[in-house]
Amino acid sequence: MTFLLLLVLVFVVLYFWLNQPKFGKLPSEKRLENIQKSSNYKDGKFQNLSFTPDLTEGETYFRIIKKVLFEKDKRNKPKDRIPSQKTDLLKLNRDENVIVWFGHSSYFMQTEGKTMLVDPVFSGAASPVKATTRSFPGSDAYAAADFPVIDFLFLTHDHWDHLDYETISKLRSKVKTVITGLGTAEHLALWGYAKDRIIEKDWHQEIDLGNGFIVNTTPARHFAGRLFSRNKALWMSFVLQTPQRKIYLGGDSGFDTHFEAIGKEFGPFDLAILECGQYNESWKYIHMFPEELITAAKNLDAKMLMPVHWGKFALSNHAWDEPIIRVSEAAEREDLPLLTPMIGQKVNLDAPGTFEEWWKDVN
Repeated sequence: MTFLLLLVLVFVVLYFWLNQPKFGKLPSEKRLENIQKSSNYKDGKFQNLSFTPDLTEGETYFRIIKKVLFEKDKRNKPKDRIPSQKTDLLKLNRDENVIVWFGHSSYFMQTEGKTMLVDPVFSGAASPVKATTRSFPGSDAYAAADFPVIDFLFLTHDHWDHLDYETISKLRSKVKTVITGLGTAEHLALWGYAKDRIIEKDWHQEIDLGNGFIVNTTPARHFAGRLFSRNKALWMSFVLQTPQRKIYLGGDSGFDTHFEAIGKEFGPFDLAILECGQYNESWKYIHMFPEELITAAKNLDAKMLMPVHWGKFALSNHAWDEPIIRVSEAAEREDLPLLTPMIGQKVNLDAPGTFEEWWKDVN
């Protein structure tokens, strides 16, 4: 009887824990009907353009757990605090064209008078159990209160390290328009975002935002899901065209042919922002290795590359600074200019200049 009571108690606690708003909600009713019309939605879930297994051939979850527990690089997390700068975003001149990186895949842009924010995560963690994926000390230099009104909030997919309930909730009063993929809007509706503030699209669609700002939704090679159900929402990349420049917002993606196709259709790009960390041979199809970024950037016909998805969370086994070291070496060999700002550093999009290799001073 005691065992049964404990079992019931565990199920009750688990039920209420899993029904917290932060877990979001699966698409339903009209939103689900719209999703089911997508050519990318088959067999009850979204599909990549190429066959993309969750794990590399021959790999098992048991071996991955073993690697995570016992085979991490000794420098998987930095011993020192991550250095950062604090740009007063509330006092930016509206004529400034800038980008500010916040670690991992979160960054702010202001260009031609419009403000944009991509995948903001400022809660200090990248999972529903905060203790398992804490941000590196020093990397949380910003909070929702530090931001001005956001004209366009881009959400590439619904993973915890890109879509943060706490941050998105705190930003709600500041965001004019959200741009995301099919399915993700169900989370936002649960979190209080009005339907008329959300633009949710399939791949290969165009959004005219007015005043010369156009967004084209483009593929990535990845997956989605906040708990047990995978690929009920779509993972995205975006082509952002402004009156003066063209920027590729890559989101998370393994390497594939979509980079070349996007480059041929929309290139050249003034800047490509691509993920550069949390890779592993065990899941090589869903995250790029640093050297693959250079190939992807060349396929996109990008003039400059900004590597993100590193510097804040340890979601793989490699050393925390290995991604930026490897991509910097590869970019130098190919003579491809890199944007490698410190967290919070204001970068002038019109004249980026050069950057210190600040990570070399962090143990």
